[in-house]
Amino acid sequence: MWLGTSGKNGHYLENPLQGYEPAPLEEWALKGISRPSVISQLEQKDESWLLPPRHFEARDILRGSHTDLESQLEKLHQDVSKTAEPSGTSSEGASTDVYQTPRWGGSWERGLELEPGTLPGEGRRDKDLNKLLDGYPGKKPVCAECGKTFSQSSYLIRHLRTHTGERPYKCPECGKGFKQSSDLVTHRRTHTGERPYQCSGCEKKFGDSSTLIKHQRTHTGERPYECPECGKTFGRKPHLIMHQRTHTGEKPYTCLKCHKSFSRSSNFITHQRTHTGVKPYRCDVCGESFSQSSDLIKHQRTHTGERPFKCPQCGKGFTDSSHFVAHMSTHSGEKPFSCPSCPKSFSQSSHLVTHQRTHTGERPFRCDACGKGFADSSALIKHQRIHTGERPYRCGECGKSFNQSSHFVTHQRIHLGERPYPCPECGKTFNQRSHFLTHQRTHTGEKPFHCGKCDKSFRQKAHLLCHQNTHLI
Repeated sequence: MWLGTSGKNGHYLENPLQGYEPAPLEEWALKGISRPSVISQLEQKDESWLLPPRHFEARDILRGSHTDLESQLEKLHQDVSKTAEPSGTSSEGASTDVYQTPRWGGSWERGLELEPGTLPGEGRRDKDLNKLLDGYPGKKPVCAECGKTFSQSSYLIRHLRTHTGERPYKCPECGKGFKQSSDLVTHRRTHTGERPYQCSGCEKKFGDSSTLIKHQRTHTGERPYECPECGKTFGRKPHLIMHQRTHTGEKPYTCLKCHKSFSRSSNFITHQRTHTGVKPYRCDVCGESFSQSSDLIKHQRTHTGERPFKCPQCGKGFTDSSHFVAHMSTHSGEKPFSCPSCPKSFSQSSHLVTHQRTHTGERPFRCDACGKGFADSSALIKHQRIHTGERPYRCGECGKSFNQSSHFVTHQRIHLGERPYPCPECGKTFNQRSHFLTHQRTHTGEKPFHCGKCDKSFRQKAHLLCHQNTHLI
């Protein structure tokens, strides 16, 4: 950007275009093209206009938009000459020296001292750019790409980087680049561990002020972002944007492998790991890895025995919320997912999908060790522990270990004396749901297990298996 240049006699021309208002030329200066550079190259009939690479688009704008360049340049020469003469410099001398092309990074730029607390590319240069603007009353810096206007030229410079992709502020630790020096300052705290912004409510500390402001809304309950469609409010703007996609159906993140689309970038990133096989989240206890942090958190509960989701009806605990929600429907009796092949219904769609495989015979989950197939992945995981001998669920009271979480939970009830399944007919209680269901058949008379050799039926599967042995004799 042209801020001034010296003549042969050592005089400086501070903004020699002061008071001259040919709008097109002034706009070029604001778009990052030095006025002397443009004049010099045009006067020399340099058809290629050897602008720096980042100005190619601006060069095309100049060619296409201004057909009267020659006449404007002639008038500009006259005005510059008039401005230069009172300083004791001839118009010829001015035209010789004023048209030198300043280049960033040379001695010309080094003459611009940086203000304290700024990084290269900021400080006095931006102030001088603003001085140049002061010479053109009513004019604002304009982006040639999108037409956006700015109150200060420094804001335009930063904005232009969104189009060019330029990231001039590099982290000396990891090499990551940033568009603004403030972003680099914030980033460097990830290396130093500095957290200068402290919450007065809980004393939690943060590396930047914006994160502190968002955090404070968890204390105040403030939700300033409201959905115009349904009125739902949010504490953070990105959450509102994601919510609005539920109304518009927009799914801007598309997988290039399978063309599946997602409304959230986090879901898209997680999905991509199904193609790459990356599992960045590793359990410190057993070494098992997961593609999602939420899956690791659920898995870690198998080691700790934690079941944070408690049913208010029966007190049963669950390791994740989805199982808890599914369980709640057992109390309401709601089973909205019906099998088209039989009268059976389910509270969850995933259970219906698994059930339908009993009709189709599909067993898509195969054991690598023995080749046995299973209708659902959880059954495969349990089966694989037979080969590995893994028993990840350990009782803290007696040290006994189990290969299934359900067996572990049932065992814990022995120590607790807990019997959460009462019979509504006789009041008898049970520590296992399967025992409770078997007991209920004594009241209903139901015998669901039928022998294929004779007409005999049984209340329990174990009794059927014993009976079938009589046919083998």
